[in-house]
Amino acid sequence: MGRCNDCGECVPQCPHQALSLSEGKVLWQSEVCQQCDTCLHLCPQQATPMAQLMSIEQVIQQISKVAAFIEGITVSGGEATTQLPFICALFQRIKDAPELRHLTCLVDSNGELPITGWEKLRPVCDGVMVDLKSWDNDAHLALTGKGNTRIKQSIQWLAQQRMLSELRLLVIPGQTDYVQESEALSAFISALGDIPVRLNAFHAHGVYGEAKSWRSAGPQDVEAVSQALQARGITRIIPPALYL
Repeated sequence: MGRCNDCGECVPQCPHQALSLSEGKVLWQSEVCQQCDTCLHLCPQQATPMAQLMSIEQVIQQISKVAAFIEGITVSGGEATTQLPFICALFQRIKDAPELRHLTCLVDSNGELPITGWEKLRPVCDGVMVDLKSWDNDAHLALTGKGNTRIKQSIQWLAQQRMLSELRLLVIPGQTDYVQESEALSAFISALGDIPVRLNAFHAHGVYGEAKSWRSAGPQDVEAVSQALQARGITRIIPPALYL
């Protein structure tokens, strides 16, 4: 996903008049918006004017309002680690604040961050959830445009540091290779230690390009992956909470 450049192309297209252009900036009215994502679908940048810029102090203020009712926070994305200095500073503020330091600080990541980046995050991060979208490097390259060598390195390093909270596998019928590569994948997972594996079901809602025509994953698709892993000793598996 790109970043809004305030071109204004989306403003007249909004069916709920939730967007306006003022002094060269696209303004979003949250109280009017119906979350239809028309702006996102039409944007040449694949950006959304609903994204808001916030300082660390503003984020801390929002967290403080609900701190008594939550156990922790998770930063996600897009890819949260592209804003690594911000995340490190935010987590440090939480750890330093007596009224917030009970909160766990987690990261939901695609695993592309190099080890030097994870090392910077380690002192203030309580855990990382990482996606592995295919086992075979070529299959991962065809699916995402990037290989998965660095992702596997991140997963292994995080597990060694006891920072890997969860390994996530996105089941995409006809695209991901978890069943075909279940033997090698299971051996990799076993070597990580006692790590939960969450199976997520792909759905085409909000997806762009070729993937928009891919079939959404159903219970039978997820169960095939689960059975293949369990047959090879991987039993700590978390199925999807729901299917869309």
